[in-house]
Amino acid sequence: MARSRSRRDFIRDLGLGSAALPFLLNLPSLGFAGTSARKKRLIVMFSPNGIIPDAFWPDEEGADFKLKESLTPLEPFKDKTLILHGVCDKVRGDGDNHMRGMGCLLTGIELFPGNIQGGSDTPAGWASGLSIDQEIKKKYQADEATRTRFGSLEFGVMVPDRADTWTRMVYDGPNKPIAPIDDPYQMFNKLYGRMKDQATLRSVLDDVQGDLKKIESAVSVEDRRILEEHATFVREMERELKSTEGSGLDHAVPQLEPGIKTANDEMPRISKAQIDLMVQSFAADFARVATLQYTNSVGGAKMHWLGVNEGHHELSHNPDSDKASVEKLTKINKWYCEQLAYLSKRLAETPEPGGPGSLLDNTTIIWTNELGKGNSHTLDNIPFVLVGNGLDFKMGRSLKYKKTPHNRLLLAVAHGMGHTELNRFGNPDFCGDGPLTNLT
Repeated sequence: MARSRSRRDFIRDLGLGSAALPFLLNLPSLGFAGTSARKKRLIVMFSPNGIIPDAFWPDEEGADFKLKESLTPLEPFKDKTLILHGVCDKVRGDGDNHMRGMGCLLTGIELFPGNIQGGSDTPAGWASGLSIDQEIKKKYQADEATRTRFGSLEFGVMVPDRADTWTRMVYDGPNKPIAPIDDPYQMFNKLYGRMKDQATLRSVLDDVQGDLKKIESAVSVEDRRILEEHATFVREMERELKSTEGSGLDHAVPQLEPGIKTANDEMPRISKAQIDLMVQSFAADFARVATLQYTNSVGGAKMHWLGVNEGHHELSHNPDSDKASVEKLTKINKWYCEQLAYLSKRLAETPEPGGPGSLLDNTTIIWTNELGKGNSHTLDNIPFVLVGNGLDFKMGRSLKYKKTPHNRLLLAVAHGMGHTELNRFGNPDFCGDGPLTNLT
């Protein structure tokens, strides 16, 4: 509580408005940032419908491996990349594989019985446990040294405007799904809190410009630079959001599947905006845990910008002998990998506030999927591609496991984030051998 009182006293004594607070919390020279320990951050990025194995998994094991076509965008970050083959979702029970693949992906536990009917004989409900990102968030928020303004942030890109087991992977507890925010305007509003709606977008800096001037004399030269970069980012993001007004983000697109957000062709632009917002939120220490969900399990995005006119899920059901579909699915997964590479690049070029290196040196991104392969609906060989050094894993490798439960990877992630007292997660039947080995 002393930390909260000192913040309030500091703001009151300088006559600062509360709108200035988000800009100040990560300035080391003010003592608000908790800089005594290294900050570790985790991002889970999701894309749907499985992958094309021959275009994804390296043939080699160890440090001497080649990136296949779907993963070539990671070439600049190959020495910071860890590719895990053979990690499997062994959770069974109610629901079809798309439902369990999504609902059990980060929870590692069965779905509740329910009334959501998928492609199996048994309908299902929500997951019966919390997700690993929220487990880590709760751990961090309980400790004054690691507590942040939001704890975690859930970003989305073109997530369907409905709530069901296919659309939610983050859970605050049993039967408690958390919806991602897939509108950059809404996320901008959450982070900076000044917009009423898109039509009346106002500068979030109007009320804080004077306050930022007041604080300049109280902070170090390095913190002044951080403050200026943060303010510049907000101005640029505001201009970017304003430039999309009237561009049709909310117009009806008849060719989309029911329930799909109406921004299909704006997906690349929304992706960039959400990634930029996420990176800046980390730089400002708004959160140390985040998720980035592209569409949903059985996601049907139509990637016209890649020359792909069919829906992603529709293509993923086609047989391996359909070479045109295989080529298009490879392009789709490569595009998702390009988003991962852009996120990695933005983290790598952003200095760690108050510490050495970059944000990528202290962040690990986990890119994953609800299925191993779309047309077989297998839950074996779920894609797990990690980038960044936040978990202190030994990167720059391709590893192959033998049908290992993904619960063990979730445990290893928790331990890498400092949550070492956690000895099981999700269904305990899949945790008996402890955290996944050979990662450090």
